[in-house]
Amino acid sequence: MSERCNTLGAAAKRAFVKTFWSDELGRLIDHVTPEGERDLSLRPNMILACSLEHSPLALPKRKAVIAEVREKLLTPVGLRTLPDDDPAYHPGYGGPQFDRDRAYHQGTVWPWLLGPYAEAVLRAGKFGRKAKAEAAGVMRPLLDRLTGEGLGQLAEIHDAASPHAARGCPAQAWSVAEALRVRVLLAG
Repeated sequence: MSERCNTLGAAAKRAFVKTFWSDELGRLIDHVTPEGERDLSLRPNMILACSLEHSPLALPKRKAVIAEVREKLLTPVGLRTLPDDDPAYHPGYGGPQFDRDRAYHQGTVWPWLLGPYAEAVLRAGKFGRKAKAEAAGVMRPLLDRLTGEGLGQLAEIHDAASPHAARGCPAQAWSVAEALRVRVLLAG
């Protein structure tokens, strides 16, 4: 049974890389439509594949994805859902419901995504001193807010553009949970 699981796992990894890796971009793509069209957008969901203990990506590919996310999506309060150079990018989350709905996944920053980002950094850096310092550094603003002005809470989302004003639900459980989860990862 164990051998069969290993064979299936290896096949799943190969299929994932074949489907989602772009040699031209040097990173993962966003998704493939049922018609086979590849959406090349840079999105934070790709950091999830890098954060897994048994990632489908080899270490060099994980490091490439992390570097691209660090450069284009990382903010002090979370990861943007699109980089600011994407034509569909919305810098702020506000206005009528229609405008808010359009911005929700088109640049809006999600604090909970710092958890998978920090874990990806830790795993790619083999939980070494440098990786721990980077992970702790990206989490610091959220942890400071959590223990300070946030009164134990973190917002659901933030504007994509600086100063990254808090929006949406002011007390979002998954934002708090990810900040605390990474704190435990760093401690142990």
